[in-house]
Amino acid sequence: MTDESPVERWQRRIEIPMLAASALFLASFTVRVLAENLPAGWYALCEAVTFASWALFIVDYAVRWRLSGEGLAFVRRHVMDAIVVVLPLLRPLRIVKIYEAVQRRHAHARLPLQARVIAYAGLSTLLLGFAGALSVYHDERNAPGATIKTFGDAIWWTSSTVTTVGYGDMTPVTPRGRVVAVGMMVGGVALLGAVTGSFSSWLLQTFAQDEEKKAEETKPPGGTPGASDGLRP
Repeated sequence: MTDESPVERWQRRIEIPMLAASALFLASFTVRVLAENLPAGWYALCEAVTFASWALFIVDYAVRWRLSGEGLAFVRRHVMDAIVVVLPLLRPLRIVKIYEAVQRRHAHARLPLQARVIAYAGLSTLLLGFAGALSVYHDERNAPGATIKTFGDAIWWTSSTVTTVGYGDMTPVTPRGRVVAVGMMVGGVALLGAVTGSFSSWLLQTFAQDEEKKAEETKPPGGTPGASDGLRP
């Protein structure tokens, strides 16, 4: 017998296909954007993979919604999943979520909480940055008056945007590019804030443990000295 709910059973079965769909979506989108003069057959294949993976995202979300039996409450409780289905930019982030679910289900050695947050937030930042650079480069490279003309420009712009530096030497000029920029700003602040906060918490915890260890090492054996001296005849 198992205590798994229908949603949990579905998620366990769909984990590997969803992981593959996330990776294939990122790979096909990368090829479509960066491979210049791509033969029509290969372009059509990459486009088919992109839409097929998107369809799997939609099916997964719809099935979990149906199995939950929560109605609109499911949408309110899983806002990020709905956004991931709608925005291609965020779909590669499912790789991090599914990897964490697989690690949690199996009895693998796990990092401390702060280290896990730093690792997953860092990986999410890299995936978000790479996908954002691809999206902006795809929309901006041929736009009139564009300042982001190469993928290297897009990487530079993404780095300054995610870290909220914002040099201003390169800016999106297309509507879709600016929408991506807003998402990069919000996501960058949230993810880097998680990394910074977790790292600070880890440092405080480490220092506190060191202080406790030193206190134990310097504590005289037998408790406080002189506590029993007055009982001696």
